Amino acid sequence: MGAIGIAIYAGMDAIMKGLSIASGAYSAVLWRSIAGVLIAGSVFLARRRRWPRGAALRLHIVRGMVAGSSVLLFFWGLARVPMAKGVALTFLAPVVAIFLAAATLGERIRPRAMLGAGGAAIGVLVIAAGEVSRDASTDSVLGTIAIVIASILYAGNLVLLRRQAQGADPLEVTLFTSLVIAVLLLLGAPWLSGWPTWPQLPVVGFAGALGTISSLLMAWAYARAETQLLATVEYSAFVWAGVLGYLVFGEVVTIFTVAGAALIVAGCLVAVRAPTPVPQSEAAL
Repeated sequence: MGAIGIAIYAGMDAIMKGLSIASGAYSAVLWRSIAGVLIAGSVFLARRRRWPRGAALRLHIVRGMVAGSSVLLFFWGLARVPMAKGVALTFLAPVVAIFLAAATLGERIRPRAMLGAGGAAIGVLVIAAGEVSRDASTDSVLGTIAIVIASILYAGNLVLLRRQAQGADPLEVTLFTSLVIAVLLLLGAPWLSGWPTWPQLPVVGFAGALGTISSLLMAWAYARAETQLLATVEYSAFVWAGVLGYLVFGEVVTIFTVAGAALIVAGCLVAVRAPTPVPQSEAAL
């Protein structure tokens, strides 16, 4: 379910990249969030669900703020860099999530985590080297930095999602994530956003639907498995990003991006790999 959710989210990424280029990331994220509230909220009200209170509501607000900051930075950066590169940089999130999960959820850090984190960091440097080698523009460099920061925030979002999904069902998680993001962005809308044009409205609605479906699937998955296990399904997004980036935007994946992504993925796999169990006969000795 997590892998399916990531595939659907990759499709939404392509739509949101186009909207961000046309109208700016702020407007794109704002109107997609509003569409998500309308879709998930309709189901929530139809089922006469109770409004969360206390600690549950505070967790919804905190995760919405973290997720909103991550999403806004990611799509701002994605409008300036190729999709495959942008998605590859988000692969830092699983490594960061391991350490955050240990600090907040009590999940144990395995000895391999430090080695994996080092490998992932080298992968980011390889991707950065690609920027230097092709004399990238200032916009591209800033976009890369924004996505790296977004990936760190996304790691916090994954950890909070794990806590959130253990106390709320996928519909509630999805609705309140979109609701908090929409409310926060509406505060700056008079200065930073504009109304979508008519041709964009169906596209915004479609992006909202894809985002809602993806969020439901991811919340369902995170309620049933550890953060460090499910975070690895994020790697499948690189394939979707490369294909969609080429088909929709004519982007070609560079060797630096592929090599960097491979190192990041390898580092993450080392970090999350479970220790080999010791046979009982050897343990007895």
